[in-house]
Amino acid sequence: MAARRRHVAAGAGAPAQAAGEWAAVTAGGGAAWALSPVEEVGTKQELMRRTGLPPRDLRALDPALSSAASASSCRPSAITGRDRAVVVNLDRARAVITASEVLVPSPRDPAVAPLVRELRARLALAASPTPAPSPSPPQHGMAVGMDGSISPSPASRGGEEAAGNGKDGEALGGGDKALPFEFRALEVCLEFACKSLEHETCTLEKEAYPALDELTSKVSTLNLERVRQIKSRLVAISGKVQKVRDELEHLLDDDMDMAALHLTEKLAYQSSRFDIDKEASELEDHSTRDEEGVEGGGGGDGDDETIAGGGSFSPNTDELEILLESYFVQIDGTLNSLSTLREYVEDTEDYINMMLDEKQNQLLQMGILLSTGTLVSSCAIAVTGVFGINVHISLYDSPASSAAFPCAAAGIVAGSLALYLAALLCYKRAGILQ
Repeated sequence: MAARRRHVAAGAGAPAQAAGEWAAVTAGGGAAWALSPVEEVGTKQELMRRTGLPPRDLRALDPALSSAASASSCRPSAITGRDRAVVVNLDRARAVITASEVLVPSPRDPAVAPLVRELRARLALAASPTPAPSPSPPQHGMAVGMDGSISPSPASRGGEEAAGNGKDGEALGGGDKALPFEFRALEVCLEFACKSLEHETCTLEKEAYPALDELTSKVSTLNLERVRQIKSRLVAISGKVQKVRDELEHLLDDDMDMAALHLTEKLAYQSSRFDIDKEASELEDHSTRDEEGVEGGGGGDGDDETIAGGGSFSPNTDELEILLESYFVQIDGTLNSLSTLREYVEDTEDYINMMLDEKQNQLLQMGILLSTGTLVSSCAIAVTGVFGINVHISLYDSPASSAAFPCAAAGIVAGSLALYLAALLCYKRAGILQ
């Protein structure tokens, strides 16, 4: 009993399952592991509190949090929006994106380190203030004033006045609106995943087309083995590209999933709703206290109804849709390249099969010719055997100087050739031989 109590106490006091190494890239582009060793996020519970994610999402990203069987299984590609984070699991691009930071598992992995560097560079560039544009030389149709300002020349004012008001509105509208942090981080992950798959596709194409051409010119065991390995890689890469494309298509078709990715707007909406609810509760308390002194006041009820009448969270998904469509087109182009390569492989296989069938037909025809020649030779040998029987005939009584024996031998050979040619003619008429 004492030993059992000690065992239970030791199990209760054991530390929780530790998470692997994670790189935390903040909104300013800084990463903890860039200046010091990789940040140890801690246990799985601490990581869940930091991101607000359920354990199944963390197990899909970090192999250290899952068993060997589940870690070795193929994880489907997904971009999932949660309450406080966005889970990105696209082949090599695996990250947890919040409204202020990006958490990337296994940053020391050579396949993941470029993603962390790209996140730091892009997010730092987006967070840095935009420098003032340097003055450019005046273009054709522009005039420079005394104070250095550039204005249209009189010759070009007529063309500018002919332009529509919509174009003037675009010129006066200023620069593009900056994307939220989660969209910038998502764009980096999508770009990294698409470029990685595109690089694998280009590498496969550079190896596949020469190998297929060489196999077409010379069918050998070595060339067949190379093409078999290329086809295996083609199937694997096509599966990964197809998963990413299907996930992007699913997001583009579902407005609710795209709305779940707006973390910044969601936090602002929740904050505004909290302020509205707080103000509504204060107004309700105030109206309750002044209910006896105020009679017939309908304005307070109208204010309460206005404040309480907030709708559900429905952000504008146009920016995110444009972002996803651009990478959908890119990954679709990669899939088209793989489809073209697959068709080329299938055409090469069909050509090789036709060549092998032709060789097989030639071997069969040669076998028919040899079998027919063997049959005719057997007939000639049978005739010779008949002449070799110890039976007295008049041919044996001819003198040695006569031509009886050569004539008999020539007759046997001629008869064999005639029989062979007759068999070939029958084969050609029957369509057995070409």
